Amino acid sequence: QVQLVESGGGLVQAGGSLRLSCAASGRTFYAMGWFRQPPGKGREFVAAISKSGGLTSGADSVKGRFTISRDNAKNTVYLQLNSLKPEDTGVYYCAAGPYIGYGDSEYNYWGQGTQVTVSS
Repeated sequence: QVQLVESGGGLVQAGGSLRLSCAASGRTFYAMGWFRQPPGKGREFVAAISKSGGLTSGADSVKGRFTISRDNAKNTVYLQLNSLKPEDTGVYYCAAGPYIGYGDSEYNYWGQGTQVTVSS
């Protein structure tokens, strides 16, 4: 079992930055992903990182703006959000799975989510 707890969300103006954290407990050697759910829409892939942290992947909509990283000594995964846009608004979830995947069905464990709101 893995427990995931996200933090770091909030309200920010367009162009601003946030850093999301996802603290993991239990069995923690998993690939990790971040997904988001905009208001009234389905959940979408944002970024993912391999177990070792040596491989990352990001959605085209966030490349060059968001960076995923992990600190295995702290069992924590981060998502740095820069140059935020109003369309980045949504609930951000972290997830753990056996490998990097782009669909939410490929992840076994999910956090409760943290709200990110970007004002124009």
